[in-house]
Amino acid sequence: MPWERPPGRRAPGSGPPQSLEEIARWLWNRYKMTPSAKRRPLWLLVIAALLVVVALDSYYIVEPQETAVVQRFGRYVGTTDAGLHFKIPFGIETVKKVVTGRVLQREYGYRTVQPDVRSRFLEKGYEQESLMLSGDLNVVNLQWTVQYKISDPADYLFKISSVGLKENGVEATLDDISESVMRRIVGNRYADEVLTTGRASIADQAKTEIQKAMDMFHSGIQIVTVKLQNANPPDPVKAAFNEVNEARQEKERMINEAQQAYNQKIPKALGEARQTVTQAEGYALERVNRSQGEIKRFTDILTEYEKAPDVTRRRMYIDSFQVLMDRIDHLYVIDKDQKSLLPLFSLDKLKPSGNATAQNKEK
Repeated sequence: MPWERPPGRRAPGSGPPQSLEEIARWLWNRYKMTPSAKRRPLWLLVIAALLVVVALDSYYIVEPQETAVVQRFGRYVGTTDAGLHFKIPFGIETVKKVVTGRVLQREYGYRTVQPDVRSRFLEKGYEQESLMLSGDLNVVNLQWTVQYKISDPADYLFKISSVGLKENGVEATLDDISESVMRRIVGNRYADEVLTTGRASIADQAKTEIQKAMDMFHSGIQIVTVKLQNANPPDPVKAAFNEVNEARQEKERMINEAQQAYNQKIPKALGEARQTVTQAEGYALERVNRSQGEIKRFTDILTEYEKAPDVTRRRMYIDSFQVLMDRIDHLYVIDKDQKSLLPLFSLDKLKPSGNATAQNKEK
């Protein structure tokens, strides 16, 4: 029964053929030279086979991450994006598919043997790529990666030739330019800068210069990033380099401690000095203002004295006497003709104090 057959299968001899092998078998069974079919023309078989070949060679499928480059008689005519497309068969139009939706990578100074969570790398045999000379004539072991995307498939395929090369011409050109640029950048810097603080700037400068050179050759690629994986001194001098780094770290630590002590003492001393100066300036301003006030008061009194000397003199005497009276507790007026003094009771001492009065009230 039909429902007992596996999915995708059909009963032998029923329905149209589904594959090229079935098509050929069907044509052979239909047009083979049997006694009853000897009179059938052979050209029908040829036409049927030709139609099958034309049908199979007239379309192509482009994957989502690919871009197809179409050539007609070997001449570039255009590109097509992902999907099903048709072309002229019999080699008139040919299609080359280029991966444009994925970031590709080239490694220098090492190779990835097994990419995984903990990838394994191979460095032996690639020393000629990683060893380079710095500006202060020190040898540096530098490993880096260039990531790129194919931005123009036509330029990628046709602008740079691959004749005589074991790999794609664009990739070989990228290898040569990347190594040349990196050696020149490292050769213009000190080894300490390359191994420590200058790695990010080296990567940015290398990306810019590599992109500029590849654009000059119309390579059709876009440099995504340049990453410096490792920057180390050669193994024979690595121990000495580590000692130098430890000494530098100790130096930085001592400088930081001294800076901390400086920040604790100097700002405090500067603040105290500024406070003293401010107080002195305030005191000076106060004395000056007081002196100017006294001068103004004396000038005003002098003006009034010149207008009415007797009245002003009397007023000044009264004011001075009032100030004096405010300062004394007791005043004794004695007659100049009195010969002897009779002691009187000190009435002030007879007045009860405040505490005694409070105690009496409590009783």
